[in-house]
Amino acid sequence: MYRPSTLVLGILAAACPLSCPAAAQQTPEAYLQRIEAIDDSGPAIHAVVAVAPPESLAIKGKGPLAGRAILVKDNIETRDMPTTAGSLALKDNATGRDATLVSRLRGAGAVILGKTNLSEWANFRGEHSSSGWSAVGGQTKNPYALDRSPCGSSSGSGAAVAAGMAWAAIGTETDGSITCPASVMGLVGFKPTVGLVSRTHIVPISSSQDTAGPMAWTVADAALLLNAIAGSDPADPATADADRHKPDFTVGLGKVSLKAVRIGVLRRQVGNMPALTALFETALADMKRNGAQVVEIDFQPEARLGKAELAIMLHEFREGVNAYLAGTPATIPARDLAGLIAFNQAHAAGELRWYGQELFEKALAATDDAAYAVARADAQRLAGAEGIDALLRKYEVDILVAPTTSPAWPIDPVLGDNFVDVGAGSLAAVAGYPHLSVPMGTVEGLPVGISFMAGKWDDAKVLRIGAAYERSRSAKLTAPALRNWAQ
Repeated sequence: MYRPSTLVLGILAAACPLSCPAAAQQTPEAYLQRIEAIDDSGPAIHAVVAVAPPESLAIKGKGPLAGRAILVKDNIETRDMPTTAGSLALKDNATGRDATLVSRLRGAGAVILGKTNLSEWANFRGEHSSSGWSAVGGQTKNPYALDRSPCGSSSGSGAAVAAGMAWAAIGTETDGSITCPASVMGLVGFKPTVGLVSRTHIVPISSSQDTAGPMAWTVADAALLLNAIAGSDPADPATADADRHKPDFTVGLGKVSLKAVRIGVLRRQVGNMPALTALFETALADMKRNGAQVVEIDFQPEARLGKAELAIMLHEFREGVNAYLAGTPATIPARDLAGLIAFNQAHAAGELRWYGQELFEKALAATDDAAYAVARADAQRLAGAEGIDALLRKYEVDILVAPTTSPAWPIDPVLGDNFVDVGAGSLAAVAGYPHLSVPMGTVEGLPVGISFMAGKWDDAKVLRIGAAYERSRSAKLTAPALRNWAQ
């Protein structure tokens, strides 16, 4: 059984004894004290890179999120803190504006407590990066095991909530960046349909795949957050239809049943790790016991899907980051992607110590518009019409499920991440469809999640089925050996 140090477990047990889902929300001041105790010192989780100034921490008296302390990923602009994307080139990027989703959070009464660390540039710079590392914030650690990866790129958002430093957090995802950290740190993470949540004033990777989404302890809390941030935004054309697909996502979550729900099991995406497979089978048994019908699906995405996805991201990143940098303060030293590459080379000791910028260099050369158009059409067809849509229709299922990812692997700044071939989240990422990860249990004390995916604008359905599974779950979320060790 994996056993982290008595120091970190003692601190975390006192602050949030790995049973935070049942814990009441705390005041912003209490969360700030916890950040000081376990993030800035003690186990030094390195999840939070900035806290809001005192004048921003006043609790609002009204709104569905009144007084709830929320952290946002440091690629999302806030008017009172710089937005760095983890890069030294943007360390002074104080734009004085809120992203649309941040304005909506404030309008709902939330307290924006601070900004969270991330895999630098949302893990789109080098090919052998370590999730959760940035030049600005250092290496974020997984609170369940300090030498294990927090996954990425919303590493700090996940670690902060898992360690009890905020009620909830906002992450962003292009492919796996919300759901993977949620899975390996025992949280609910929801990647909405692309276009449900505005991307205005968020540092971009891919206009086809980028979205922000909630990370919280329960599906109900994630849905409450989604209510606040979802909706159309004239500044983001992708959200034109969002208001038509925005119900109250919390309605009925406490009562929805799995009876007669048809669950499509992506069997090839379960992997071959015995302990993880056994836990997944327990999850399926839980759903069947509560009335669901389980349908086995034998499906393997075509290999060219991954190549097409990368081509799309390279092209869209170059265009998107050039446009973003052009709108930053004049003092920012890099004004386009070529400038970022030059900046990193000039500051290699801080920026390029552990890994390079191969993706930046490839993106700079990704100027073939015709090849991009072909790749985008190919990828969206393979992931959407011939992927998720076809599977839902052919097998007459309501939802697709698989483990989200493997348990967290050891942090390795030299060789980078050691991803295991588990899960099917890339299908939802490329198609732009909703993807929910819900805690499924633990493997040797390390959390793992189960993924729920469906079609475009099926966000409410995915959340309802995820909530029904959450209530039916029989596996323990906490690790008894860790609890005993803490005592």
